[in-house]
Amino acid sequence: MDQRKSFQRPVLSRVNPFRVMTVMHRAADLEKQGRKIVHMEVGEPDFSTAQPIVDAAKRALDEGFTQYTAAPGISELREKLAQHYSKRHRLDLDPQRILITPGASGGLTLLANMLVDQGDGILLSDPAYPCVRNFIYLLGAQPQLIPVGLEQNFQPTVEMLDHYRSDATRGVWLASPGNPTGTILERKQLQEISAWARQHACHLLVDEIYHGLHYVEDMPSILEIDQSAFVVNSFSKYFGMTGWRLGWIVVPEDYIGTANILAQNLYISASSIAQRAALAAFSEEAEGIFESRRAAFRQRRDYLAAALKDLGFVISDNIQGAFYIYANISKFSTDAEEFCRLVLEDYGVAITPGTDFGEYRSNEFVRLAFTTSMEDLELGVERLAEAVSALV
Repeated sequence: MDQRKSFQRPVLSRVNPFRVMTVMHRAADLEKQGRKIVHMEVGEPDFSTAQPIVDAAKRALDEGFTQYTAAPGISELREKLAQHYSKRHRLDLDPQRILITPGASGGLTLLANMLVDQGDGILLSDPAYPCVRNFIYLLGAQPQLIPVGLEQNFQPTVEMLDHYRSDATRGVWLASPGNPTGTILERKQLQEISAWARQHACHLLVDEIYHGLHYVEDMPSILEIDQSAFVVNSFSKYFGMTGWRLGWIVVPEDYIGTANILAQNLYISASSIAQRAALAAFSEEAEGIFESRRAAFRQRRDYLAAALKDLGFVISDNIQGAFYIYANISKFSTDAEEFCRLVLEDYGVAITPGTDFGEYRSNEFVRLAFTTSMEDLELGVERLAEAVSALV
């Protein structure tokens, strides 16, 4: 008999599966059977990467730009991002504070390893992007979930931070615009949360991955308010470069050296070709493409929000960014996973259960992504209407 103990770390039992990927794989299986599936599950723009970026990648290949880069990224791209912050947010950022990462996930991994120690408590909103909880668990720390709902526009107040903090709390990690809710932290909220974090000696990290895909006039970066905050961002969403796996982080000056060392050890460098391609994302031609796509997403949001309300879903009136609607399904079901299974298997619409994003009333919610064409959205609404009519 083999007397060896299992080498699987006990903490892995706390790492939840990413349910949206399960939905996506099952949808792909159904498509192989010849069925038409309306994809509203994955947070990925349906538009191909803008042509100026593709052309820049081809040039990089032709020029042999295929080797490792410096761990924090090529200087040209870091400087472009500094100019981007100057243009969008009137910030004067030292490019050395910006590190290019292999996707926002690479950035979050680096920041988690830099900021979180075993036994720490990290305040997170519930619902939130699921992988963040798992990064914290893997470091032997504790996600301290703050239940937020429609009443709070799915964003925590400082009173809630006070209520859910403990002596172990070392950080606050939030997102604006948020996934799965599409809501933002407005300027006054960011100011209050920043002041609270300083008062309680907590670091503050804000996920700004969906910046650019916003539908409000004022979309502040936390860096406009707090230069000691940490930011993670990505080329995946507004810039439409999901498969290129390219993101960035911004760290305070005191953390530049440590962040560089971690980058060297965790991933060596981001993709050389993706970095060179991303330089073209800041061209006038590319920006025009991105803004036209943002307008398309706004049109889709308006259509889908109105249609879901007509069907009896309860949703926020304040979907301010990203490309998601977090919809309450309690009129139809109290089991989000079963509801999603039903609408996929029987009606051919792929959506994500709220249980992917947290614990608070998660069985009452589903996330719908308006990342497909208007034609498919209309078909999806038609099919959802059939599904919910059979449930009420």
